[in-house]
Amino acid sequence: MKKIGLLPRIVIAIALGVAVGSISPEWLIRVAATFNDIFSGFLSFAIPLIIIAFIAPGIGAMGRGAGKALGLTAGVAYASTVIAGLVAFLSATVLYPILLGSQASQAFENPEEALLGGYFGIEMTPVMGIMSALLLSFVLGIGISAFKNSVLQKGLEEFRTIIQKLIEKIIIPLLPIHIFGIFANMTQGGQVSAIINVFLLVFVMIIALHILYLVSIYSTAGALHGKNPFAMLKNMMPAYFTALGTQSSASTIPVTLEQSKKMGVREKTADFCIPLLANIHLAGSTITLVSCAMAVMLIQGETATFTQMFPFILMLGVTMIAAPGVPGGAVVASLGLLESMLGFSGAMTSLMLALYLAQDSLGTATNVTGDGAISSIVDRFTKRSKVKNEAGVKAG
Repeated sequence: MKKIGLLPRIVIAIALGVAVGSISPEWLIRVAATFNDIFSGFLSFAIPLIIIAFIAPGIGAMGRGAGKALGLTAGVAYASTVIAGLVAFLSATVLYPILLGSQASQAFENPEEALLGGYFGIEMTPVMGIMSALLLSFVLGIGISAFKNSVLQKGLEEFRTIIQKLIEKIIIPLLPIHIFGIFANMTQGGQVSAIINVFLLVFVMIIALHILYLVSIYSTAGALHGKNPFAMLKNMMPAYFTALGTQSSASTIPVTLEQSKKMGVREKTADFCIPLLANIHLAGSTITLVSCAMAVMLIQGETATFTQMFPFILMLGVTMIAAPGVPGGAVVASLGLLESMLGFSGAMTSLMLALYLAQDSLGTATNVTGDGAISSIVDRFTKRSKVKNEAGVKAG
Protein backbone atom coordinates (compact mmCIF):
# COMPACT_ATOMS: atom_id res chain seq x y z
CA MET A 1 0.00 0.00 0.00
CA LYS A 2 2.93 2.37 0.65
CA LYS A 3 3.77 2.26 -3.05
CA ILE A 4 0.27 3.44 -3.95
CA GLY A 5 -0.17 7.22 -3.91
CA LEU A 6 -2.48 8.93 -1.44
CA LEU A 7 -5.09 9.87 -4.06
CA PRO A 8 -5.56 6.27 -5.32
CA ARG A 9 -5.79 5.11 -1.71
CA ILE A 10 -8.51 7.70 -1.01
CA VAL A 11 -10.47 6.63 -4.11
CA ILE A 12 -10.14 2.95 -3.13
CA ALA A 13 -11.23 3.77 0.44
CA ILE A 14 -14.35 5.61 -0.79
CA ALA A 15 -15.29 2.79 -3.19
CA LEU A 16 -14.76 0.10 -0.55
CA GLY A 17 -16.67 2.15 2.01
CA VAL A 18 -19.69 2.40 -0.28
CA ALA A 19 -19.53 -1.31 -1.16
CA VAL A 20 -19.05 -2.53 2.42
CA GLY A 21 -21.61 -0.10 3.86
CA SER A 22 -24.31 -1.37 1.52
CA ILE A 23 -23.99 -5.03 2.56
CA SER A 24 -22.38 -5.13 6.02
CA PRO A 25 -24.24 -5.79 9.28
CA GLU A 26 -24.58 -3.01 11.80
CA TRP A 27 -21.90 -4.43 14.14
CA LEU A 28 -19.21 -4.16 11.46
CA ILE A 29 -20.11 -0.53 10.73
CA ARG A 30 -19.89 0.20 14.44
CA VAL A 31 -16.40 -1.35 14.56
CA ALA A 32 -15.34 1.07 11.81
CA ALA A 33 -17.08 3.89 13.70
CA THR A 34 -15.11 3.00 16.83
CA PHE A 35 -11.84 3.40 14.93
CA ASN A 36 -13.09 6.72 13.52
CA ASP A 37 -13.99 8.03 16.98
CA ILE A 38 -10.53 7.15 18.31
CA PHE A 39 -8.75 8.56 15.24
CA SER A 40 -10.79 11.79 15.36
CA GLY A 41 -9.91 12.20 19.02
CA PHE A 42 -6.21 11.72 18.29
CA LEU A 43 -6.42 14.20 15.40
CA SER A 44 -8.02 16.80 17.70
CA PHE A 45 -5.20 16.21 20.19
CA ALA A 46 -2.56 16.65 17.46
CA ILE A 47 -3.93 19.83 15.87
CA PRO A 48 -2.50 22.34 18.42
CA LEU A 49 0.85 20.55 18.23
CA ILE A 50 0.82 20.77 14.43
CA ILE A 51 0.04 24.50 14.57
CA ILE A 52 2.93 25.25 16.96
CA ALA A 53 5.37 22.92 15.20
CA PHE A 54 4.98 24.48 11.77
CA ILE A 55 3.91 28.08 12.25
CA ALA A 56 6.36 29.16 14.98
CA PRO A 57 9.62 28.06 13.29
CA GLY A 58 8.23 29.15 9.92
CA ILE A 59 7.66 32.72 11.11
CA GLY A 60 11.01 32.69 12.92
CA ALA A 61 12.89 31.63 9.79
CA MET A 62 11.14 34.24 7.64
CA GLY A 63 12.04 36.98 10.11
CA ARG A 64 15.74 36.34 9.51
CA GLY A 65 15.44 36.38 5.73
CA ALA A 66 16.89 38.55 3.02
CA GLY A 67 15.28 41.90 3.75
CA LYS A 68 13.32 43.50 0.93
CA ALA A 69 13.32 40.38 -1.25
CA LEU A 70 11.78 38.38 1.59
CA GLY A 71 9.14 41.02 2.32
CA LEU A 72 8.23 41.37 -1.36
CA THR A 73 8.03 37.62 -1.96
CA ALA A 74 6.01 36.97 1.19
CA GLY A 75 3.70 39.91 0.46
CA VAL A 76 2.96 38.84 -3.12
CA ALA A 77 2.47 35.21 -2.02
CA TYR A 78 0.09 36.20 0.77
CA ALA A 79 -1.89 38.53 -1.52
CA SER A 80 -2.11 35.76 -4.13
CA THR A 81 -3.40 33.29 -1.52
CA VAL A 82 -6.00 35.68 -0.08
CA ILE A 83 -7.26 36.76 -3.52
CA ALA A 84 -7.54 33.10 -4.57
CA GLY A 85 -9.57 32.37 -1.43
CA LEU A 86 -11.89 35.33 -2.03
CA VAL A 87 -12.47 34.30 -5.65
CA ALA A 88 -13.32 30.79 -4.45
CA PHE A 89 -15.76 32.23 -1.88
CA LEU A 90 -17.49 34.47 -4.43
CA SER A 91 -17.69 31.65 -6.99
CA ALA A 92 -19.13 29.22 -4.45
CA THR A 93 -21.62 31.82 -3.22
CA VAL A 94 -22.92 32.35 -6.75
CA LEU A 95 -22.65 28.82 -8.18
CA TYR A 96 -23.34 26.44 -5.29
CA PRO A 97 -27.06 27.28 -4.97
CA ILE A 98 -27.38 26.54 -8.70
CA LEU A 99 -25.06 23.52 -8.94
CA LEU A 100 -25.62 21.89 -5.57
CA GLY A 101 -29.08 23.01 -4.52
CA SER A 102 -30.99 19.83 -5.28
CA GLN A 103 -28.16 17.49 -4.25
CA ALA A 104 -27.47 19.30 -0.99
CA SER A 105 -31.15 19.28 -0.09
CA GLN A 106 -31.05 15.46 -0.21
CA ALA A 107 -28.15 15.32 2.25
CA PHE A 108 -28.65 15.11 5.96
CA GLU A 109 -28.77 18.30 7.94
CA ASN A 110 -27.21 16.69 10.98
CA PRO A 111 -24.77 13.90 10.03
CA GLU A 112 -24.45 12.67 13.61
CA GLU A 113 -28.13 11.63 13.59
CA ALA A 114 -27.70 9.38 10.52
CA LEU A 115 -24.36 7.84 11.45
CA LEU A 116 -23.90 4.90 13.79
CA GLY A 117 -21.76 5.49 16.86
CA GLY A 118 -18.76 3.44 17.91
CA TYR A 119 -18.71 0.90 20.75
CA PHE A 120 -16.45 3.09 22.86
CA GLY A 121 -14.26 6.18 22.72
CA ILE A 122 -11.02 7.33 24.34
CA GLU A 123 -10.80 10.84 25.72
CA MET A 124 -7.75 12.66 24.35
CA THR A 125 -7.88 16.23 25.59
CA PRO A 126 -5.70 18.65 23.57
CA VAL A 127 -2.93 20.35 25.55
CA MET A 128 -4.43 23.73 24.60
CA GLY A 129 -7.14 25.31 22.48
CA ILE A 130 -6.75 26.21 18.80
CA MET A 131 -6.55 29.98 19.30
CA SER A 132 -4.10 29.54 22.17
CA ALA A 133 -1.87 27.47 19.89
CA LEU A 134 -2.06 30.11 17.16
CA LEU A 135 -1.24 32.95 19.54
CA LEU A 136 1.63 31.01 21.12
CA SER A 137 2.99 30.24 17.64
CA PHE A 138 2.98 33.91 16.68
CA VAL A 139 4.64 34.95 19.95
CA LEU A 140 7.35 32.29 19.66
CA GLY A 141 7.89 32.91 15.94
CA ILE A 142 8.24 36.67 16.29
CA GLY A 143 10.42 36.24 19.37
CA ILE A 144 12.94 33.81 17.85
CA SER A 145 13.17 35.91 14.66
CA ALA A 146 15.09 38.47 16.73
CA PHE A 147 17.87 36.02 17.61
CA LYS A 148 20.33 34.23 15.35
CA ASN A 149 20.82 30.50 15.89
CA SER A 150 18.83 30.54 19.13
CA VAL A 151 18.45 27.36 21.16
CA LEU A 152 14.65 27.79 21.04
CA GLN A 153 14.71 27.97 17.23
CA LYS A 154 16.68 24.73 17.01
CA GLY A 155 14.34 23.12 19.53
CA LEU A 156 11.27 24.16 17.56
CA GLU A 157 12.81 22.88 14.33
CA GLU A 158 13.43 19.50 15.98
CA PHE A 159 9.86 19.55 17.32
CA ARG A 160 8.65 20.25 13.77
CA THR A 161 10.59 17.20 12.54
CA ILE A 162 8.88 15.05 15.18
CA ILE A 163 5.40 16.30 14.25
CA GLN A 164 6.14 15.92 10.54
CA LYS A 165 7.05 12.28 11.17
CA LEU A 166 3.79 11.92 13.12
CA ILE A 167 1.88 13.22 10.09
CA GLU A 168 3.85 11.15 7.56
CA LYS A 169 3.94 7.86 9.48
CA ILE A 170 0.64 7.84 11.40
CA ILE A 171 -1.95 10.43 10.37
CA ILE A 172 -1.63 10.27 6.57
CA PRO A 173 -1.43 6.43 6.36
CA LEU A 174 -4.51 6.08 8.60
CA LEU A 175 -6.60 8.68 6.77
CA PRO A 176 -7.79 6.24 4.03
CA ILE A 177 -9.02 3.85 6.76
CA HIS A 178 -10.80 6.78 8.42
CA ILE A 179 -12.40 7.78 5.11
CA PHE A 180 -13.40 4.15 4.47
CA GLY A 181 -15.27 4.16 7.80
CA ILE A 182 -16.95 7.48 7.02
CA PHE A 183 -18.34 6.30 3.68
CA ALA A 184 -19.36 2.89 5.01
CA ASN A 185 -21.28 4.67 7.77
CA MET A 186 -22.87 7.19 5.40
CA THR A 187 -23.87 4.38 3.03
CA GLN A 188 -25.75 2.50 5.75
CA GLY A 189 -27.46 5.81 6.61
CA GLY A 190 -28.69 6.16 3.02
CA GLN A 191 -26.93 9.48 2.37
CA VAL A 192 -23.87 8.57 0.34
CA SER A 193 -25.28 9.17 -3.16
CA ALA A 194 -26.14 12.78 -2.41
CA ILE A 195 -22.70 13.37 -0.87
CA ILE A 196 -20.85 11.87 -3.86
CA ASN A 197 -22.90 13.96 -6.29
CA VAL A 198 -21.89 17.07 -4.34
CA PHE A 199 -18.24 15.94 -4.41
CA LEU A 200 -18.24 15.54 -8.20
CA LEU A 201 -19.75 18.97 -8.87
CA VAL A 202 -17.38 20.67 -6.42
CA PHE A 203 -14.49 18.85 -8.10
CA VAL A 204 -15.41 20.34 -11.50
CA MET A 205 -15.73 23.88 -10.08
CA ILE A 206 -12.37 23.66 -8.30
CA ILE A 207 -10.60 22.60 -11.51
CA ALA A 208 -12.15 25.58 -13.32
CA LEU A 209 -11.02 27.95 -10.55
CA HIS A 210 -7.48 26.54 -10.63
CA ILE A 211 -7.29 27.19 -14.37
CA LEU A 212 -8.69 30.70 -13.93
CA TYR A 213 -6.15 31.45 -11.19
CA LEU A 214 -3.17 30.24 -13.24
CA VAL A 215 -4.24 32.18 -16.34
CA SER A 216 -4.70 35.33 -14.21
CA ILE A 217 -1.38 35.13 -12.33
CA TYR A 218 0.57 34.37 -15.52
CA SER A 219 -1.20 37.17 -17.37
CA THR A 220 0.04 39.52 -14.64
CA ALA A 221 3.59 38.17 -14.87
CA GLY A 222 3.50 38.25 -18.67
CA ALA A 223 2.30 41.86 -18.72
CA LEU A 224 5.15 42.92 -16.42
CA HIS A 225 7.77 41.24 -18.62
CA GLY A 226 6.14 41.78 -22.00
CA LYS A 227 5.91 38.02 -22.56
CA ASN A 228 3.19 35.66 -23.75
CA PRO A 229 1.56 34.36 -20.53
CA PHE A 230 0.48 31.10 -22.17
CA ALA A 231 4.04 30.40 -23.32
CA MET A 232 5.22 31.03 -19.75
CA LEU A 233 2.52 28.74 -18.40
CA LYS A 234 3.39 26.01 -20.92
CA ASN A 235 7.00 26.19 -19.76
CA MET A 236 5.91 25.36 -16.17
CA MET A 237 3.89 22.26 -17.12
CA PRO A 238 6.69 19.83 -16.12
CA ALA A 239 6.46 21.22 -12.57
CA TYR A 240 2.64 20.95 -12.65
CA PHE A 241 2.65 17.28 -13.64
CA THR A 242 5.47 16.44 -11.24
CA ALA A 243 3.41 17.92 -8.40
CA LEU A 244 0.38 15.90 -9.52
CA GLY A 245 2.41 12.76 -8.96
CA THR A 246 4.26 13.69 -5.77
CA GLN A 247 1.42 15.71 -4.14
CA SER A 248 4.19 17.70 -2.44
CA SER A 249 5.44 21.22 -3.16
CA ALA A 250 8.71 20.46 -1.38
CA SER A 251 9.41 17.36 -3.48
CA THR A 252 8.80 19.34 -6.68
CA ILE A 253 11.25 22.18 -5.84
CA PRO A 254 14.05 20.96 -8.18
CA VAL A 255 11.71 20.85 -11.18
CA THR A 256 10.03 24.16 -10.30
CA LEU A 257 13.45 25.78 -9.92
CA GLU A 258 14.69 24.52 -13.28
CA GLN A 259 11.55 25.53 -15.18
CA SER A 260 11.47 28.99 -13.56
CA LYS A 261 15.01 29.66 -14.76
CA LYS A 262 14.09 28.42 -18.25
CA MET A 263 11.16 30.87 -18.14
CA GLY A 264 13.64 33.73 -17.73
CA VAL A 265 13.70 34.29 -13.97
CA ARG A 266 17.20 35.29 -12.86
CA GLU A 267 19.07 32.47 -11.12
CA LYS A 268 19.59 34.44 -7.90
CA THR A 269 15.87 35.30 -7.68
CA ALA A 270 14.73 31.77 -8.48
CA ASP A 271 17.13 30.21 -5.95
CA PHE A 272 15.70 32.44 -3.23
CA CYS A 273 12.01 32.51 -4.18
CA ILE A 274 11.15 28.94 -5.19
CA PRO A 275 12.12 27.16 -1.93
CA LEU A 276 10.43 29.92 0.09
CA LEU A 277 7.26 29.88 -2.02
CA ALA A 278 7.01 26.09 -1.72
CA ASN A 279 6.26 26.67 1.97
CA ILE A 280 4.30 29.93 2.06
CA HIS A 281 2.35 30.07 -1.21
CA LEU A 282 -0.69 27.79 -1.28
CA ALA A 283 -3.19 29.60 -3.50
CA GLY A 284 -4.36 26.39 -5.17
CA SER A 285 -4.82 24.65 -1.81
CA THR A 286 -6.68 27.70 -0.50
CA ILE A 287 -9.10 27.56 -3.45
CA THR A 288 -9.71 23.89 -2.67
CA LEU A 289 -10.04 24.43 1.10
CA VAL A 290 -12.50 27.32 0.79
CA SER A 291 -14.58 25.56 -1.88
CA CYS A 292 -14.69 22.29 0.08
CA ALA A 293 -15.48 24.01 3.39
CA MET A 294 -18.41 25.87 1.85
CA ALA A 295 -19.70 22.66 0.25
CA VAL A 296 -19.60 20.84 3.59
CA MET A 297 -21.42 23.75 5.25
CA LEU A 298 -24.08 23.63 2.51
CA ILE A 299 -24.53 19.90 3.06
CA GLN A 300 -25.12 20.74 6.72
CA GLY A 301 -27.82 23.20 5.75
CA GLU A 302 -25.60 26.17 6.70
CA THR A 303 -24.86 29.25 4.60
CA ALA A 304 -21.32 30.62 4.64
CA THR A 305 -21.32 34.42 5.01
CA PHE A 306 -18.61 36.90 4.08
CA THR A 307 -18.16 37.87 7.73
CA GLN A 308 -17.38 34.22 8.49
CA MET A 309 -15.21 33.42 5.50
CA PHE A 310 -13.09 36.58 5.14
CA PRO A 311 -11.36 36.26 8.54
CA PHE A 312 -11.00 32.52 7.87
CA ILE A 313 -9.27 33.21 4.53
CA LEU A 314 -6.96 35.80 6.10
CA MET A 315 -5.95 33.38 8.86
CA LEU A 316 -5.66 30.52 6.37
CA GLY A 317 -3.00 32.47 4.47
CA VAL A 318 -0.97 32.75 7.68
CA THR A 319 -1.61 29.19 8.87
CA MET A 320 -0.39 27.79 5.56
CA ILE A 321 3.12 29.16 6.31
CA ALA A 322 5.47 26.20 6.39
CA ALA A 323 2.57 23.74 6.17
CA PRO A 324 4.11 20.29 6.23
CA GLY A 325 5.50 19.32 2.85
CA VAL A 326 3.63 16.02 2.78
CA PRO A 327 0.44 15.01 0.94
CA GLY A 328 -2.58 16.36 2.77
CA GLY A 329 -0.48 18.73 4.90
CA ALA A 330 -2.53 21.82 4.06
CA VAL A 331 -5.86 20.39 5.21
CA VAL A 332 -4.31 18.96 8.37
CA ALA A 333 -2.86 22.38 9.21
CA SER A 334 -6.23 24.05 8.55
CA LEU A 335 -8.35 21.76 10.76
CA GLY A 336 -7.92 24.03 13.77
CA LEU A 337 -9.31 27.02 11.87
CA LEU A 338 -12.21 24.98 10.52
CA GLU A 339 -13.19 24.01 14.06
CA SER A 340 -12.51 27.33 15.81
CA MET A 341 -13.65 29.83 13.13
CA LEU A 342 -16.26 27.93 11.12
CA GLY A 343 -17.58 25.71 13.91
CA PHE A 344 -16.94 22.39 12.17
CA SER A 345 -18.09 19.32 14.09
CA GLY A 346 -16.36 15.95 13.98
CA ALA A 347 -18.60 14.70 11.16
CA MET A 348 -18.02 17.90 9.15
CA THR A 349 -14.26 17.57 9.62
CA SER A 350 -14.41 13.98 8.37
CA LEU A 351 -16.33 15.02 5.25
CA MET A 352 -13.87 17.87 4.73
CA LEU A 353 -10.92 15.49 4.87
CA ALA A 354 -12.50 13.16 2.32
CA LEU A 355 -13.52 15.94 -0.06
CA TYR A 356 -10.20 17.80 0.16
CA LEU A 357 -7.86 14.81 -0.05
CA ALA A 358 -9.59 13.55 -3.20
CA GLN A 359 -8.42 16.79 -4.87
CA ASP A 360 -5.19 17.48 -3.01
CA SER A 361 -2.87 16.77 -5.93
CA LEU A 362 -4.61 19.38 -8.12
CA GLY A 363 -4.24 22.07 -5.46
CA THR A 364 -0.57 21.22 -4.95
CA ALA A 365 0.08 21.33 -8.70
CA THR A 366 -1.58 24.76 -8.87
CA ASN A 367 0.52 26.00 -5.92
CA VAL A 368 3.75 24.88 -7.59
CA THR A 369 2.87 26.30 -11.00
CA GLY A 370 1.87 29.62 -9.41
CA ASP A 371 5.26 29.76 -7.70
CA GLY A 372 6.86 30.26 -11.11
CA ALA A 373 4.65 33.28 -11.86
CA ILE A 374 5.28 34.87 -8.46
CA SER A 375 9.06 34.39 -8.75
CA SER A 376 8.81 36.10 -12.15
CA ILE A 377 6.86 39.01 -10.63
CA VAL A 378 9.38 39.36 -7.79
CA ASP A 379 12.22 39.21 -10.32
CA ARG A 380 10.70 42.09 -12.26
CA PHE A 381 10.41 44.36 -9.22
CA THR A 382 13.81 43.48 -7.74
CA LYS A 383 15.42 44.08 -11.14
CA ARG A 384 13.71 47.47 -11.35
CA SER A 385 14.87 48.31 -7.82
CA LYS A 386 18.44 47.31 -8.71
CA VAL A 387 18.42 49.51 -11.81
CA LYS A 388 17.19 52.49 -9.75
CA ASN A 389 19.87 51.93 -7.12
CA GLU A 390 22.61 51.75 -9.76
CA ALA A 391 21.29 54.92 -11.37
CA GLY A 392 21.35 56.68 -8.00
CA VAL A 393 24.96 55.62 -7.40
CA LYS A 394 26.03 56.92 -10.83
CA ALA A 395 24.21 60.20 -10.26
CA GLY A 396 25.91 60.58 -6.88
